[in-house]
Amino acid sequence: MTACMVGWAHSKFGKLEEEDVESLVIRVARDAIKDAGVSPEEIDAIYLGWYNGGFSKQDFGSSLVINGIEGLRFKPSTRVENACATGSAAMHQGANFIEAKQGRCVLVVGVEKMTATPGPEIGGILLQASYLKEEGETEGGFAGVFGQIAGGYFQKYGDKSDALARIAAKNHKNGCDNPYAQMQKDLGFEFCRDISEKNPIVAGPLKRTDCSLVSDGAAAAVLTDVETALAHEKAVVIRGRAHLNDFLPMSRRDMTFLDGCAKAWEKAHAMAGTTVDDLSFVETHDCFTIAELMQYEAMGLTEKGAGEKAIAEGWTERDGKLPVNPSGGLKSKGHPIGATGVSMHVLSAMQLRGEAGGIQVKDAKLGGVYNMGGAGVANYCTILEALR
Repeated sequence: MTACMVGWAHSKFGKLEEEDVESLVIRVARDAIKDAGVSPEEIDAIYLGWYNGGFSKQDFGSSLVINGIEGLRFKPSTRVENACATGSAAMHQGANFIEAKQGRCVLVVGVEKMTATPGPEIGGILLQASYLKEEGETEGGFAGVFGQIAGGYFQKYGDKSDALARIAAKNHKNGCDNPYAQMQKDLGFEFCRDISEKNPIVAGPLKRTDCSLVSDGAAAAVLTDVETALAHEKAVVIRGRAHLNDFLPMSRRDMTFLDGCAKAWEKAHAMAGTTVDDLSFVETHDCFTIAELMQYEAMGLTEKGAGEKAIAEGWTERDGKLPVNPSGGLKSKGHPIGATGVSMHVLSAMQLRGEAGGIQVKDAKLGGVYNMGGAGVANYCTILEALR
């Protein structure tokens, strides 16, 4: 039994001062259930993707959605967490429930409220997704972790600052057409390339424009089995998926290549019977621009160390041979941690149903989603296709 997405919802990402975790969760859950054309009573299980980690004093959140939707009372609800891959983890748990025939209808919600936390505290919370015994004192927090990764990559393959700037510029340009994006501003290649007062170095070779945004936001999806999905007006089938974890310490891995990412793509393609050449677009985890660059190589677009070719030759632009992050990615859309993975699936489903508006990729038939937690530690890959 294969799981399908039959309804979805997405909040605006950004600094949402009037919202808290509970209000965000309830709003997108209610909208996704309505979009799916089902009643709350038909939901068999709920999975909430919420990292928290200290952003909120309220830490027990699995019933928050039930607080505002009466028909969900007494439904099993589970909070899922796997660092920045939390939203994808919730999606995959929902698919597991369907495929195990434990029920016919699952609600998946991803959420995060980050901007109410003081800046210095945010860095410490995010650094919890590293191996604290070795990486816990990294200057610059998680930006420092990826600054080290970028530095090691540059040392091996040469300075790729222009490639990173092109990725940042691409994603900010794409985000201009995404109504859910936090930053809808075309910054341009020159601004992203040059070090300036408005674009200073943050860590290692990474500038401010190389780093994703601190965000609030939520997204939700309703999953069903194929038989149930056929009765719905719209459905997107999860054709292939994979989840695997790598060693947590970076000291035990070659950090110039994302092995876990490569293996996740390999397993998902094997399940789907596809290759990278079959994909119409990819939504991938550009927490930092160096991550997207390295993911080009891990997904098989280029050889190791040659990822810059994909962006320099326009392959990953929205009108290129494989658009990457037509939504604007985490770089422009924002990165409310628990919501990110669900958002990536929702926006991909919209692409495949021709509902993506200004960010629509022409003739999108098959979409790939890659999300990672930590520095390439938790790896989730999904391949999606419109059911009909």
